[in-house]
Order: sequence, then structure tokens, then C-alpha cells
Amino acid sequence: MEMNATEKIYLPVDGILEVFNSLTGHHQSRITHPALQSAVLTPQHPKVSNISKTGMGIIKTVKSRWRQQDKKVTTSRSSSGNSTDPLPKRSVDLLELGLTKPRNCHRIVVLGAPKVGKTNILQRFLGKDFEEEYEPTNEDFHRKLFHIGGEAYQIDLLDAAGERDFPAKRRLSILTGDSFLLVFSLDDRESFNEACELIDEIKAAKAKLLKLKHPARTPVVLCGNKADLETQRAVSRSEVTETLGEDVAFFETSAKDDTGLDGVFAALASLGGLPGETSPSRHQLVSILSYQSMCIGQQSKRRGSRGHGAPCAAVDPLARRPSFTSDLRLVLRSSTKHNKPERCQIQ
Repeated sequence: MEMNATEKIYLPVDGILEVFNSLTGHHQSRITHPALQSAVLTPQHPKVSNISKTGMGIIKTVKSRWRQQDKKVTTSRSSSGNSTDPLPKRSVDLLELGLTKPRNCHRIVVLGAPKVGKTNILQRFLGKDFEEEYEPTNEDFHRKLFHIGGEAYQIDLLDAAGERDFPAKRRLSILTGDSFLLVFSLDDRESFNEACELIDEIKAAKAKLLKLKHPARTPVVLCGNKADLETQRAVSRSEVTETLGEDVAFFETSAKDDTGLDGVFAALASLGGLPGETSPSRHQLVSILSYQSMCIGQQSKRRGSRGHGAPCAAVDPLARRPSFTSDLRLVLRSSTKHNKPERCQIQ
């Protein structure tokens, strides 16, 4: 049966959506809005692929509504102390907002072999629970904001696990780090050997950046994880001490049992010149909006006035790693404080 191309065909919008769903794989509940149900299509050709401008407009409208709904769901599901609070429109950078001092901003770079527990250690620092299932990490960036003794602090955590095969990218991460958490597994000797190599790489990279004749002394904390697997231990404490000496703070931990991690976090705070209250057991988690209100309220007080509230912190759910251009500029500024910068810092 032939169809007259000039004849108007009245189709319910659900039929259009079924065609759209079959092409995009997007499934959604039926649309019952009267304005959409009364839509009219005037096809120029009997083929389904040639949808009229009216039909395309309907699809764009529906797709826009879906995106708005998905955004609302994502916002309501976010957990940063209070899951019912709406999220800020962008990541919170205390330095850019003028809510803290440069010396109160710190970046911790986390390195180590795969499957040693880096992600779960970071989860503990962020106040989250241990996750049993293993998922490979390409790169994770977290930001935790603190309010301690009337001052605001910002700690960025970069899990650079996926940079093992990209030396230049890993070198840039090392050069931008203020302190380092190196993780190996006590039941995996190869992971310990890799951690030792990373320590040497960090020292060499920092020495070259600062134009030092000898390897730089860098704030490194070494974490021997999976201490709960005592029967499968492959690396002893005495071996670690003999290999690395006393220059590196070493802790045996279990991210699963949450043992030994307080010492790790306290050592990172001490090496970075941060308050001990940055350890998860010594502060309370609040929502990101509550934290912002607290900082703004503190800023409005007179200079010299100090808050006396309990230490608290918030995890920024929208935190994203700064661009590589920004990181490279940061490295170049660090280099020019001492001498002329290298031609290329990350090679």
C-alpha cells in the first residue's frame, strides 16, 4: 500500500520514542504530557529514517527533560555528609575562593603496584567503607576540605595508579606532589620492589626540579598493606628497614580491618605540616554546603577571631584533577623559585 507523501499522519509521541529508543538504546517511561501526545508529524518520505522537523524537535525536548531528570537524581544521590543537600555548581577550590592560605593547600600523590589496596586506603581517609570487589583504577582525584581551629585546609589526593605505563605523565604527577603515599602488599614481593623503585624516582625527580646535587629528601610514607593476610606474608618488617633505612616512615596496615591507618594519616599530616585533626578519627564529616557556610561565616568575622567548633571536614563530590597545563605551570613556578626552569620538566 502506497502512502501519499502529502498526507499528514498523526502518531502518538510514544511511537516516536520507541523509534528513538531503538536507535539510542535509551529506555524511559511513557510520556503522558498532553502537548507531546498531540504532536503531528509530516513525513517527507515513507522511510522511518526521515523524521520531520517537528518529530526531531519532540525528541530533543524529551532528551533534554531526561538529562534534567538524570541530573536531579545524581544530585539527590550524592553523599557528602548529607545526601539531601543540593550540590554546588562547581568544585570547591578554597584557594581560588580566597577562603584559605596557600600553605594550607596540600596534594598527596598515591603510587604503587596494582591490587595492593590503594583505593581502599583512600576510601578510609575519605570516611567511606572498605569495598571487597576489586576494580582497576585508571586515575582518581579526591578533594577533602577541613575546618580546624578556625582555619580552612584543602587536601587533594591523586591516585596515579594508571600512570605506570606513561612515564611522562607519572613524572608530572610526582613533580606536583607535596607528599607521597606509596603502597605495596605484604604478600607480594614484586609490589615492594616497585615501591622501592618509586621512592628513588621521586627523590631523583625532586632533586632535578630543585637543581640539587644529591637526591632530595621528600616526604614519603610507605604503607605495607594487607597485614591481615599474615600467613601469606612475603615481606618482613626487618627487610623493609634494612632496604630503606630510617628515612622513610613505614607502617603495616590492613585497609580491610582498618588497622594501622591512623598512623599512616598522622604521618602524612606531620610531614605535610598539617594538623593532626586531618586524620579521619579526629574530625566529623559534614555536607559540602554546611562546610561552605562555615568557611564564609568564619571569613566574615574580624581578623584574629578564631572559631572554637569541633574539627570537621567535607568531601567535594565534584572535585576534578586540574588540567595538565595547570599542573605544568605549577611545576615551572616551583622551579623558578630556585633557578631557571628546565627546558621540559616531565621528560
